[in-house]
Amino acid sequence: MKKELASQLLRSGEITRRDFAARTASSLLGVGLLGQTLTNRTFAAFEDASPLKQVPTARNVIYLYMSGGQSHLDTWDPKEGVETAGPVKPIQTSADGVRLSEFMPMTAKQMHHGTVIRSMSSTQGAHEQGNYMMHTSYELRGTIRHPSMGAWLDVFQGGGNSTLPNFVFVGNDSRHPGAGFFPAVHSPLYVNNPENGLKNVKIQKGLTEERFKGRLDLAAELDQNFRSTFPHRNVKAYAEMYDDAIAMMKSEDLKAFDLTEEKGETREAYGLEAFGQGCLLARRLVERGVRFVEVSLGGWDTHQANFVRVPENCNVLDRALGALVADLDAHGLLEETLVVVTTEFGRTPDINQNVGRDHYPKAFSAALFGGGVRGGYAYGQTDPEGREVVENKLKIQDLNASIAYALGLPLNQIIYSPSKRPFTIADRGQPVLDLFA
Repeated sequence: MKKELASQLLRSGEITRRDFAARTASSLLGVGLLGQTLTNRTFAAFEDASPLKQVPTARNVIYLYMSGGQSHLDTWDPKEGVETAGPVKPIQTSADGVRLSEFMPMTAKQMHHGTVIRSMSSTQGAHEQGNYMMHTSYELRGTIRHPSMGAWLDVFQGGGNSTLPNFVFVGNDSRHPGAGFFPAVHSPLYVNNPENGLKNVKIQKGLTEERFKGRLDLAAELDQNFRSTFPHRNVKAYAEMYDDAIAMMKSEDLKAFDLTEEKGETREAYGLEAFGQGCLLARRLVERGVRFVEVSLGGWDTHQANFVRVPENCNVLDRALGALVADLDAHGLLEETLVVVTTEFGRTPDINQNVGRDHYPKAFSAALFGGGVRGGYAYGQTDPEGREVVENKLKIQDLNASIAYALGLPLNQIIYSPSKRPFTIADRGQPVLDLFA
């Protein structure tokens, strides 16, 4: 790539060494400016993106990601009287006509606040690819990294708290796409363990405010020449990240990360596992203006011992989700907070020789609570064995378009990556209006 760039520049006529260095840096940093002309074909790529707009029904999103491929038959779409159901029994919920797995009794009590989607379908049957598409709406490519929903929200609408990040990820999934091709300032703040809060956010012991400011001034002076030579958005974004970090260090709202401020019974209600405490942290953050919080729960890749591992995982999810929805409602936050529960794909209806279920992207489930969605509702349907979607098939892009629609984001607005390629927030996804009250 370097040789090709050099040849191109040299053919263009006179060029100084300084110009060459600057243009090379621009190319390698991936922060080139947009071109002056774009073809009609570029615009046609998204001519069928949804033009629908609305007043937002949700201000915040708490996104609960079930990493590994959650079994739809053993959670949100239980069957009865067929071999594919296994030993799992359905139970009644607080919503007439909506039944869940017996492993989800706490969530069942909150079902009048939410919608179960039983008709999800994907083209991606491998973990990394499925995870990536669920987060970005795009297929995984080696040449580009697409933004996740929290980054799109930050770009289009910004944050609700000037000193806290707008996008927080709680978990340890290193495959998270983060800000994608957007500047680094739109990346999530990663919190590995909610129990530990934020590390290294206080001035080091023995360092005075005056000495700390002096070090910052020195760093700014040393960086000044580089910033002026390469006035590109990613360089600027990294500088802004330092400013934001310093503002956060001084914020009164840092106490949101301190779970010890919560009553013992509240923390216990969510479950003392990392996922439950992450859900509690999510509630504390949206209370203080953080717009998008994702919490991940792994362990759903149940090729073996499905009927041992799923109940264990459901116990963690069910307790935390039930407590979260009830807690948001009690704090007056549920109407403006959309809680999303999703995964990369489902599990096979057929039970394998290891008493497990394998990858199954053809049919799976998701769930939405609060944020303007219909309460006590089941959208879509699979056949009696859970093999095929037979009503209202919903693609990943459509789910993401529905989340964006709830937030009032522009689904057909084209944004260009640094390589001048056009993208929209949910590719060609269409929001499902029937999901909303």
